[in-house]
Order: sequence, then structure tokens, then C-alpha cells
Amino acid sequence: MTEKEKMLTGELYDPNVDELISLRQKAHRLSRVYNTLDETDENRLKIIGELVPNHGQNLTLQGPVQFDYGFFTRFGENCYANFNFTCVDCAQVTIGDNVFFGPNVSILTPVHPLRWQERNQFERKDGVITDKEYAKPISIGSNCWIAGNVTICGGVTIGEGSVIGAGSVVTRDIPPNTLAVGNPCRAIREITERDSVFKESTI
Repeated sequence: MTEKEKMLTGELYDPNVDELISLRQKAHRLSRVYNTLDETDENRLKIIGELVPNHGQNLTLQGPVQFDYGFFTRFGENCYANFNFTCVDCAQVTIGDNVFFGPNVSILTPVHPLRWQERNQFERKDGVITDKEYAKPISIGSNCWIAGNVTICGGVTIGEGSVIGAGSVVTRDIPPNTLAVGNPCRAIREITERDSVFKESTI
């Protein structure tokens, strides 16, 4: 297996190989260029198409953004991310339709060994300083609202229609249609029709 294949299947891999370095550099360059453009600049759409080619219609990234690869993230339709959206997509990141992100949201797939003996950098036979890491996929169902300053960790699935409260750190799965908050993030209750802010006569 190549190091890229190992990365995408959740195995320990070496991130400092030419293929992965090239992919990261491209994503970092595109993120940087995107962040320099005005919101009304049509070139933003072209860059998003190259940076995150797997996306549905009406994707809006307010910026600034930072993707590690971009290619391994998939957005559904009608998604929106507010300021300072970070996505470290060393594993597959799947985002459904109509998902909104508040400011300063981080999606972090990488996982590093807990033992320093396995986590620390080392020198390869070719003299390159590197380390070993692995990553776990993240899935966010359709119709979710991820509030500001939320961190979503590798291996997490957030069910469809859920709301994650501001400042939460999501380290485990959240069921569908659930209000969840906290560090670590925990399910508080189910979201039901009683939570509607619309009166029946106005719907």
C-alpha cells in the first residue's frame, strides 16, 4: 500500500512522502489564495472547484478557510461555513446537505499515538525527519447546525438534523435530531416540533 492508501484506510502512515506533500502544498496554496479574494470575486468559485472538487450546489465558504487536502472532503448541497473554517482531512470528511457551520469550526481527522515513543519524530533511512500518524473519518448528516468554536474529532458521526452547541468538543457519535453541547460534547435532548420558533399560523 502507498502511504496515501494507508492514510485513507486508517492505518499508520508516513505523511512526509512526495505524493502527500504535493497534495498538501496545493491545498494550502489554494486556501491562501482564496482567503485573499473579496467575497464578490468570481474567482472564488473557480478556486473552490479545484480545492474541494467534491461538493454540491450552493456551497458558501465565508473565509478564511484552511484545508489540509480538500480533495478528501465532500460537501452536499446548500452548505455554509462562517469565518475561520478549518478542515484537516487526512481521512474522508463527509458533510450532508444543508449543513451550517458557525465561526471558528475545526474538523480534525488526525489521531496521534498516545505513547510518546510512537508519536515522536524520527529520522528515516533517507535522512528525512518524519513521524507516524493515522486518521479517522468524520461524517456530518444533512440538516445539521454546528455552532461557533466547535471542534469535531476523528472517528465521529453526527446524525442528521442535530445541533451542536457553541464551544463543544465532539469526541463521540451524536444521534440524529439531537441537541448536544459541552466538552466533551454530550446529547442533551431530542429536537422535536416543540422547538419550532414559528407559530402554526405562519407556516
